[in-house]
Amino acid sequence: MSVSAFKSLGIEKTIEQKIEEIQSLYQENKIPWVIGYSGGKDSTAVTQLTWMAINQLPPEKRRKPIYVITTDTMVENPVVSNWVESSLIQMKSEAKMEEMPIKPNLLKPELKDRFWVNLIGRGYPAPRRGFRWCTDRLKIRPSNDFIKRVVSKHGEAIMLLGVRSAESAARAKTIKSHKKEGSKLSDHQNLPNCKIFSPIVDWSNDDVWVFLDQYSNPWNYSNEQLKSMYQGATEDNECPVVVDTSTPSCGSSRFGCWVCTLVQKDKSMDAMIKNDQDKEWMTPLLKIRDELDFYSDKAQIAERAAREFNRLGGEVSFYQNKNGDLDTVPGPYVKAKRIQILEKVLKAEARIEEHFKLNEKGESTQLISFDELEEIRRIWIEDKNEVEDELPEIFERIKGKKYEGKTYRSLAVLNKENLGVLESLCDSQKEYEMVRNLLVKEMKLKSSGVRRGFINQLEKELNKFLYITKEEALEAGNERQDIIKSIELKPINDYEGIKI
Repeated sequence: MSVSAFKSLGIEKTIEQKIEEIQSLYQENKIPWVIGYSGGKDSTAVTQLTWMAINQLPPEKRRKPIYVITTDTMVENPVVSNWVESSLIQMKSEAKMEEMPIKPNLLKPELKDRFWVNLIGRGYPAPRRGFRWCTDRLKIRPSNDFIKRVVSKHGEAIMLLGVRSAESAARAKTIKSHKKEGSKLSDHQNLPNCKIFSPIVDWSNDDVWVFLDQYSNPWNYSNEQLKSMYQGATEDNECPVVVDTSTPSCGSSRFGCWVCTLVQKDKSMDAMIKNDQDKEWMTPLLKIRDELDFYSDKAQIAERAAREFNRLGGEVSFYQNKNGDLDTVPGPYVKAKRIQILEKVLKAEARIEEHFKLNEKGESTQLISFDELEEIRRIWIEDKNEVEDELPEIFERIKGKKYEGKTYRSLAVLNKENLGVLESLCDSQKEYEMVRNLLVKEMKLKSSGVRRGFINQLEKELNKFLYITKEEALEAGNERQDIIKSIELKPINDYEGIKI
């Protein structure tokens, strides 16, 4: 059990000192502040402390801006996402009324970086620890880009974070490594001219709840509802009133992306569904996440079978598997898998829409935006040469309404009927894709009227299909290995040991 930061002075005196510390640091210079706000208990505590401190200053001393930033990954737990967005709206309104220099900002990843664009569009496999492609694109880039803009405008920035040493030994070690002796600030690991201030670094989990219980939210958002949300996300539905450090709290709940496959189970969403009948509508989301999972042996085999044997750019890479055999490094999801995931997401969205419609609540939860659908469609047609353009048909079949998307200039020869004939004449899906891609490439180059590099372009496309089957690739890889082993490397002279 962590020692309470309130133990020696009591909570009132400790909070008074903390407010004075924040006020002193705020007035020390003109460097703007940026608060990382997720809507969770720790970031709420930091934002609340900051608001209380600055609100006690006279208006003329509230000169420099305090940006409150929240990154919406577009695949956040919908309950938490709605909670945070409403909080920011309320915060903005109250800040204006009270003449506070607090400026809330809801950040989102660029279209090209979004989860479904990469997974369904490009075919990136569900994230895993060896290929954690999501965190940087969805969370880090949007916030870092915002901070860089602030630094570019003001020269420097100070970021306030709700990190606490008591969270874990690893977190405590990281905090200590960046801490400067005798200073409240530490250097940001990746952003130049950006310092970090951690007001509750020495607070325990229970300290946070005690503070939120005893001090009302200054922008008139309910801390009780926040606690209820944590309670609902806890398996035993327990979240007692925290009275001292001996009382357990519900602070171990973790909210995040509902599609996250970096954990074996989404315990918070599972608990929400089990604890609250009104949240049963999220069940389809839990099923999609579980189907993207790959922790069991069976899931890993299925996931591997749903991926190309060559990489995204067409090249084939090899590695030695656990049996000591040469194997291909799996690439992106095959087309059938990408379509399957798209259908599941659209069906889940349609089911949720129907649920809210029947309950006459007027609510809605969008799982995938129209902009994302259009970017997925563009990637399929333009980048992958999948001129079948199946996305509008899939959308209309599942959602029961017309797809109002961009009109793509179709290649008359490669209409649906002719493509069907072409596919029937090919021995495999891979062979069909090769012929189709070469035809598409040739027609695009021909229509452009530019012949320079024509053969090189076709050759580049053809090289993506150097092997039609995985067996062909493995045979070539093993032959290469045998050749390498058979070559005797002998020195041609003694000069620096050069060998051939």
